[in-house]
Amino acid sequence: MSEQLKTNNQQTESKRTIRSFVLRQGRLTKGQQQALTHLWPIYGIEYNANSSITIEDNKPTILEIGFGMGASLIEMANASPDKNFIGIEVHRPGVGACLMAIEEKQLTNLKVMCHDAVEVLENMIPNESLDKVQIFFPDPWHKARHNKRRIIQPEFVKLIVKKLKTNGVLHLATDWQHYAEHMLEVLSQADGFKNLSPTNDYIPRPEDRPITKFEKRGQNLGHGVWDLQFIKK
Repeated sequence: MSEQLKTNNQQTESKRTIRSFVLRQGRLTKGQQQALTHLWPIYGIEYNANSSITIEDNKPTILEIGFGMGASLIEMANASPDKNFIGIEVHRPGVGACLMAIEEKQLTNLKVMCHDAVEVLENMIPNESLDKVQIFFPDPWHKARHNKRRIIQPEFVKLIVKKLKTNGVLHLATDWQHYAEHMLEVLSQADGFKNLSPTNDYIPRPEDRPITKFEKRGQNLGHGVWDLQFIKK
């Protein structure tokens, strides 16, 4: 990974005090470090506040924010070669793992970024260019004093609406009921969105959203999962 990327992340960290994530970098494996060094120039997109990402109009484009280790994103990209995928993740071990998987499966329809998603959306994603935005199992910030750090907030949703095409979809999933209720309240009050649930609340898990190991573990423990899909009118 380039020195420019490290510098960009450090500068962003100093400028933004309230975040939707905590930068828990963790320890890189040898393979992840090698991927960041050798595969990033092939499959990575450097953050540049003065340059928009080129979105191909002939293929639907899906943006995933917070892809973790990338397992479900890789599965979705591999299953849909007719679609372009962009993944954003701030944790370098996850980015490294995703790069390794992209190379292993020789995917040509997935690129990744390692930067704050809000700044990427604001500065690099053209308006009305995305067919879908998906955010699966974001940090719930379950303590009341930390709720303001949740990524799903009215201002963030307004930004998403601007970036989606007409009939573009925002797909959220969480295993925290209180966060699901918060998401539903925020999205239901957002201008420009319509709930795709016939009961105006949650939907069954769509078949195209893979079940992650994390989700399976939660299900075995009796945890619920809530999916929401809202379409831009």
